[in-house]
Amino acid sequence: MGTRHGRNSGIPNRQGFDEWYGFLDQKHAHTQYPTQLWHNEEEVFLDGNFGPGRKDYAHDIFTRRALTFIERNNTGPFFLYLAYTTPHANNELNRQTGDGMEVPDEGPYAGRDWPKQDRKFAATVHRLDADVGKIAATVANLGIDQDTLILFASDNGPHREGGNNPEFFDSNGPLRGIKRDLYDGGIRTPFIARWPGTIQRGKVSDAVCAFWDFLPTAAELAGVKPPSGIDGISIVPALKGQPLAKREYLYWEFHERGFSQAVRLDDWKGVRIGSRRNPIELYDIVKDPGESNNVASAHPDVVKRISAIMMSARTDSLQFPIKEQS
Repeated sequence: MGTRHGRNSGIPNRQGFDEWYGFLDQKHAHTQYPTQLWHNEEEVFLDGNFGPGRKDYAHDIFTRRALTFIERNNTGPFFLYLAYTTPHANNELNRQTGDGMEVPDEGPYAGRDWPKQDRKFAATVHRLDADVGKIAATVANLGIDQDTLILFASDNGPHREGGNNPEFFDSNGPLRGIKRDLYDGGIRTPFIARWPGTIQRGKVSDAVCAFWDFLPTAAELAGVKPPSGIDGISIVPALKGQPLAKREYLYWEFHERGFSQAVRLDDWKGVRIGSRRNPIELYDIVKDPGESNNVASAHPDVVKRISAIMMSARTDSLQFPIKEQS
């Protein structure tokens, strides 16, 4: 099975999870009709997906198992991480057929005069929304609403995969860029929190947070200290309508199409695309959320601060070495 630091070191049961069900490989997770999944460290074959017929839709299986997990564990504290892969596309299928959007049916969008892949994308999002609703309804029906925090987030902005056209639904709204861009259209994502009795319905917060804030947030809620030396801050104050602790900056980097970096510093956003040899673009992200007006020349002091962060914030990695665009 491999060593802790070998090929299978990412198995959730070896990283602190008591139970898990799902994919073990990112490319395998591109399809919603796999022939097998994993329950803990045992392979589970999905007979309905062998041969030409495809009957076992992974997303639906994950929903059913999540609901069962909640019902089985609702009498005490529990943590459920439900990592849906939809609406990600099957990129390999798309390269073969031009249509990588996998969904059992087009739902309420069947018959719409839309491109087929966009109908299927909408149906996938519709299905996701409905299943998150089932999770919330189950928590409510079990009477544990006020003791249960539900967080929903996306891992990146809209994509142009599987034949889907993000412009068709204006998926990034006023933001610039899509998945794989470090402009906010690629990295600014939905984040919804539901906690009746603690979070006011319909409340909107302008607090800035990132995925690396989840661990210290979960630790505070569990009444334990987070590991030392990690990035991130607890966002529990923001969930309760209070100011967040001051943070120095947020940092991103991306290793496809060269080496790109981005920094959020207060209301400033610095972006450098493709190579460290390229100039830093600077935007007032609050006044200019669409990142259309590069004001780097007017604020050299801010650009200098962001440049220093780009040099110091990252850690060299064998898995992600810096590759400059030629």
